Amino acid sequence: MGVLYLASLLFGISCMLLLDHRFRLFFWHDAKAAAMVTAVGVLFFLGWDAAGIGLGIFLRGEGTIATGLLIAPELPIEEPVFLLFLTLCTMVLYTGARRLLERLPARQAERERENA
Repeated sequence: MGVLYLASLLFGISCMLLLDHRFRLFFWHDAKAAAMVTAVGVLFFLGWDAAGIGLGIFLRGEGTIATGLLIAPELPIEEPVFLLFLTLCTMVLYTGARRLLERLPARQAERERENA
């Protein structure tokens, strides 16, 4: 039971990557840029976490679904995996929404031509 959260995060990352692959949204669109954005995003949030931990704002909660393994005081192993999922999910949603919004004006113009 102690790896349920970590396994769920890894499953979520796998699903995001499958979605990304299917629609070529992020990593499968531009792998180099995606790797940079992902690295910067995860490092930014890890820095945010480190600041919060240092100020005593963020504390590790006890949970039966977590591994209990720490990579630093108050920083569980699941945190960077969660931050990777968060960054990846955000970018897949952003690039997907952007692609959908870019198609809207073209479809509207096409409908107007058909109706004219």
